[in-house]
Amino acid sequence: MPTANPALPASAMPEPQQATIDTPDIALPHQVAIFILLMVCEFLYGWAWNTVDVLRPFIRESLGLSLMQAGSTYSAQGAGALTGAVVIGQLADRYGRKRMFALLVAGYGAMLIAGTAVGSYPQLLAQRFLLGLFAGASFPVAVGIYCNLFRPTVRGRLAGILNACFSFSIVALGLAMGAVAPGQWHNLLWAGGVPPLVLSVVAYVMIPAGSRIDLASQRGDKLPVRELFAPDVRRQTLTLAAMTGLNFFGYAAFSGWLTTYLTGERHFSSALAGNLLAWQFAGNIAGGFFWGWAADRFGRRFNAVGFFIASAAIVAFLLAPSNVMLLRGLGLIYGATLCSSVIWGAWMAELYPPHLQSTAASIFNWGRIISFFSPLITASIAQQVGMPIAMSCAALAFTLAAFLWISQRETLAV
Repeated sequence: MPTANPALPASAMPEPQQATIDTPDIALPHQVAIFILLMVCEFLYGWAWNTVDVLRPFIRESLGLSLMQAGSTYSAQGAGALTGAVVIGQLADRYGRKRMFALLVAGYGAMLIAGTAVGSYPQLLAQRFLLGLFAGASFPVAVGIYCNLFRPTVRGRLAGILNACFSFSIVALGLAMGAVAPGQWHNLLWAGGVPPLVLSVVAYVMIPAGSRIDLASQRGDKLPVRELFAPDVRRQTLTLAAMTGLNFFGYAAFSGWLTTYLTGERHFSSALAGNLLAWQFAGNIAGGFFWGWAADRFGRRFNAVGFFIASAAIVAFLLAPSNVMLLRGLGLIYGATLCSSVIWGAWMAELYPPHLQSTAASIFNWGRIISFFSPLITASIAQQVGMPIAMSCAALAFTLAAFLWISQRETLAV
């Protein structure tokens, strides 16, 4: 697999990072401790983010929402994530990541707790937008932190570990969904919201100010995001945004409606729906380790094959009979291949100069512009021709995203 496009302008190539990584200004035990902190925060971020999907049946029933209204809550959260990723990701590169990361962790914890007080559809939209604002920005800032902790040749595996933490949170949330009584689902918001408030203080104390992790840009008043649209990288930036948009569209079209589909169309209990969701993300955990290793071994573009397999698994899941073991297996395959995108954060940071790391990683959330429409489009299709056909749009989205992924350049010498 080629490592670079010789026709690409030199300014679009990633600047060398090996020297700064090989001469660390943070002791190894401290590096490991910071990464463990990122792991715990990733678990709680995953818990907070996925309540919009996993708890959707409970939220919909408590507020008397239509399918369209229930789906629009994901759009509101995605809009917040896009705003946070673009604005706060830049602020982290411009002014340092220490304060921003602590603020973001506290923010999504507080906004998840705020969900317990929501009593109307407009309030729900506002709460989900604000939760997305903080949660969406935490990803690019975290990428900027761990990319400066370890060498490029291990970043895929580090991304796989963080993916496992994110996915394990969904497994835990799915199992907890089946364990609590429908009237007590607010307890799951408290359980995911309180710990981040404590960890935000830990993050502020643990991340050293002025280290390479926290180092602010020295490029004057120029906004970092403007550099992503320089003539020599504009096409690359737009293509990456489209790729991530298709990814989010596909995820919202299938995974976003999964518990609703299983309880409403297949008539499974909430406990069984949560169990099947847990199998899907158990596959995501195991797959993340494989795809993280594969990205370090074969290059970042190799992982695109996972999206092709995930597309086939979606179609098979929707066509399969209501055999629990079969659905578990297909969900396991879908989850294990969907997470081939674990390398995206680090890869996007590598595609641009080091001073743009968090801003570049925020492209991961730019794709939410496209995904805003996924719940609305799929809800409309579901009302017209049924939920299975609406959810099958995910297979097409992931296939198109895979082709865009392959078209991009490689950043790792393999």
